[in-house]
Amino acid sequence: MTIYNDQISQYTTNLFAIHDKGLQRAWDETPRKGLPAISIKPEEGRFLQFLTRACGAKKALEIGTLGGYSGIWIARGLVPGGKLITLELESRHAEIAREHFEFAGVGESIEIRLGDAHHALEQLSSEAPFDFVFIDAEKTGYPKYLAWALEHTRVGGIIAAHNAYRKGSVAGLAEPDAYTETMREFNISIATNPRLMSTIYPAGDGTLVSVKVA
Repeated sequence: MTIYNDQISQYTTNLFAIHDKGLQRAWDETPRKGLPAISIKPEEGRFLQFLTRACGAKKALEIGTLGGYSGIWIARGLVPGGKLITLELESRHAEIAREHFEFAGVGESIEIRLGDAHHALEQLSSEAPFDFVFIDAEKTGYPKYLAWALEHTRVGGIIAAHNAYRKGSVAGLAEPDAYTETMREFNISIATNPRLMSTIYPAGDGTLVSVKVA
């Protein structure tokens, strides 16, 4: 019997994902400063931190910075001396995220690169391979982001992508939106890719996580 619900989510958060001042500031100030209130949930953040450390990531990439909340979690999972590069289109978002990174004590471990992510990825190819890649940006770009990550993540590295459930619409539990079919096809493409061993972490809106095996 499946029992995952908001109470179980809060139980997990209370055990493993309690905010310190840095995380709490990023969580509170991101929507307060006018950015969309679409940050990952605390337990999802802890999961990203766990994945980053589990694969021994020294070089990580995040596509979609927003207010920096997820970036703080990822940066705290890096091995000592590690670095996170995070890509952000909006200068206002990047400015706010930079403030949050500094307050959380991870500013020296994170580099924000401003501009279109597709163009930035072309430039990043020379800096590959990456150990960990997290995709959480505009959904229409997911297939291209995955294609890039698949070629520029080391074998044994991890590729993760947020919003795999698209609020439940991919499984028919909610009305489909403009990105439901995109995410449904994206999930299938990962599930059937022989170069990846994958599953979905069911917290929040679902994080699709893959280990590159070939």
